[in-house]
Amino acid sequence: MAWKTMRAAILLGGAVLIAGGCGSDDSGDGGSSLSGAVTADGSSTVFPIGQAVGEEFRTENGDVEVSVGTSGTGGGFEKFCRGETDISNASRPIKGEERAVCDEAGIEMVELEVATDGLSVVVNPENDFVDCLTLPQLKKIWEPDSKVDSWDDVDPSFPDTKLVLYGPGTDSGTFDYFTDEVNGEEGASRSDYTASEDDNVLVQGIAGDEGALGYFGHGYVEENQDKVRAVEVDGGDGCVAPTTETITDGSYAPLSRPLFIYVAKEAAAKEQVAAFVDYFLANANELVGDVGFVALPDERVDASVTAWETFRDAA
Repeated sequence: MAWKTMRAAILLGGAVLIAGGCGSDDSGDGGSSLSGAVTADGSSTVFPIGQAVGEEFRTENGDVEVSVGTSGTGGGFEKFCRGETDISNASRPIKGEERAVCDEAGIEMVELEVATDGLSVVVNPENDFVDCLTLPQLKKIWEPDSKVDSWDDVDPSFPDTKLVLYGPGTDSGTFDYFTDEVNGEEGASRSDYTASEDDNVLVQGIAGDEGALGYFGHGYVEENQDKVRAVEVDGGDGCVAPTTETITDGSYAPLSRPLFIYVAKEAAAKEQVAAFVDYFLANANELVGDVGFVALPDERVDASVTAWETFRDAA
């Protein structure tokens, strides 16, 4: 099953089980003696990367079941700290209170950076009057108790068109990151918008309303260019579009961010999980571009590999 098809399948009910990778043989052994399961959950932003890596991993390890869910970064950490998953996908670092829950449960972990993403502000493709929004304008739209409900409330030069908002739910790391960078406080946001932990739901909503505006990861913009249009963002030094180049060099500021996976120590002791993470770190940079994200510089890949090898060897 192609990763694009699997992403769409999320809409039909939670985690996707990778039952067979592209090119794996019918016997299911994939040429490997590994078996068992690898379970991951968390960020819907990181989901396409995990799915792409999982599918490729399955071509060589056909008897390993890889399951990836999208509970949001916060929801993923809740499952992870209850010992329900091996890997937690995250679009932000783990919070202190989340780590404390894991510590209390005896869950030791390692944080591994796997890619870079640009959080994109998007509108309906039929919107022909907005090319760039400033941080003050975004704050005016999204701050708590905002009364902005029409585009001309944002800028008098914009038409009197109803502004309909879409964004991640409060369990999403994207929500945390956006509210911190735009509103100046993590979690501070107006609540009268259509919220979902599934970015596909947000894409569909924005695609169906000419007055819509929303935000989510750059990878979903790349995959849905016929349904949404990313606008440029002026972070104080002029309007900059989210592209591979601007996200990599940091000029798309302040909405560029690292993406992570967290691996539990008990899971790292499982042969199939260790092999999957080895494969993830060795191959993610070759795959992230195919799913709309930005590869890490070599030195940051090396840092993740070193951290993982030290953690894995101690598991």
